[in-house]
Amino acid sequence: MDEQLIKTQPFDQEEPAALENATPEEKVKEALRAVNDPEINLSVVALGLIREIILEGEEGEVKMMMTTPFCPYAGWLVQQVKEASTRAAGKPIKVTVLPDLWDPNYMEDPGLLNGW
Repeated sequence: MDEQLIKTQPFDQEEPAALENATPEEKVKEALRAVNDPEINLSVVALGLIREIILEGEEGEVKMMMTTPFCPYAGWLVQQVKEASTRAAGKPIKVTVLPDLWDPNYMEDPGLLNGW
C-alpha cells in the first residue's frame, strides 16, 4: 500500500486560539479535518462524511458515512476518525458507519471534487 495515500495531517497538541471558545463538538470536528479520504485526498469533514458528533456521557459517538458502500479504506478511515476524535474529546469515542448513501451535495464545497 502506498504510504503517501494513507497519511493524515499531523495533529497539533496545542489548541489554536480560534478553538479556545469552541464547543467540544466543534473541537472534534476541527480535529477530523486532519483525516483525509486517501482516494479523494479531501478531509472527511470537507467531504461531508461526518454526519453527527455526540459527546454526552462517558463515551462519545461520531456518526459517519462512506463515499461508497464498497470503500476499500473504510476500516482505516473509521480507525483514523476514532483516534482523532478521541484525542480531541479527551474520552473514548465510538464510530458508527451509517448505511446512508453519500452525495457530493453533502460536501462543504462540492466544487472541490473538480471532476473527480
